[in-house]
Amino acid sequence: MKRHLISAADLTRDDAVLILDTAEEMARVADRPIKKLPTLRGRTVVNLFFEDSTRTRISFEAAAKRLSADVINFSAKGSSVSKGESLKDTALTLEAMGADAVVIRHGASGAPYRLATSGWIDGAVVNAGDGTHEHPTQALLDAFTLRRRLVGADAGIGRDLEGRRVTVVGDILHSRVARSNVHLLTTLGAHVTLVAPPTLVPVGVEHWPCDVSYSLDEVLPKSDAVMMLRVQRERMNAAYFPTEREYSRRYGLDGDRMARMPEDAIVMHPGPMVRGMEITAEVADSDRCTAVEQVANGVSIRMAVLYLLLGGSEPAAAAHPSPATPARTEENK
Repeated sequence: MKRHLISAADLTRDDAVLILDTAEEMARVADRPIKKLPTLRGRTVVNLFFEDSTRTRISFEAAAKRLSADVINFSAKGSSVSKGESLKDTALTLEAMGADAVVIRHGASGAPYRLATSGWIDGAVVNAGDGTHEHPTQALLDAFTLRRRLVGADAGIGRDLEGRRVTVVGDILHSRVARSNVHLLTTLGAHVTLVAPPTLVPVGVEHWPCDVSYSLDEVLPKSDAVMMLRVQRERMNAAYFPTEREYSRRYGLDGDRMARMPEDAIVMHPGPMVRGMEITAEVADSDRCTAVEQVANGVSIRMAVLYLLLGGSEPAAAAHPSPATPARTEENK
């Protein structure tokens, strides 16, 4: 593993498979009566969030605490940032407090890269979403979910997603999740197709390692997984489609469309879902939808990322005995 996790494009196939395999170990920890490992005891992880978040922030917090790290949650609202403090001064403050890792979400694309390369802090930097650029841990948890569902938890160890067909549907233009997934899933051998209205397809997408389609109905029968994306109105400064009803009619996933997918194909969504817009309640609540499963898998993936970035060199869970079988010490021999 490299020192930081800024972009999914930085990961090789072996890097990605190592993270997925480590996450499998972490997922087994979640099944124990006591869901904790002492691995990062004494380390400090800072969640530096300049944008609102529920799933990502809580997921990183749970991951760090399950590894016994000390966690500091920093929100831009109500902090000195609202008074005009710069990212540099905030970073220097965190460095002075001894942060070993900084998980940053920022509205400006490139902010995590700046933090990692500036020399302001010595700790590891994890990109938790920057502008419309990338969200690498979301792509990792999506790949983890795909491998578990399509290959199997135990059968998937050491394996990638070679030959799997993944369709990503919706607001590609403003989606950092789509960008990270294209990079990571392609690295893992999957074939990715983007589906969106022409107005929501980024300029230069022809250079991405994926296919582009404007018809959802054409690609559904050939998809092993369909990932629905939310329309990010908060990032839009123009009208990208006529009406919500028109968008939903052409690019929304309902029960009829889900029936056209292969029988073992799954439906994914990074959340938050807007029911009735990109996905109907019937699909969101079906057994084929992995949205809630993705949240649980996100904790395992982020545990794996923090563990590997902060010096993990041995099997994560195997190195620490289960509470059910305590290690022998001088006192209990």
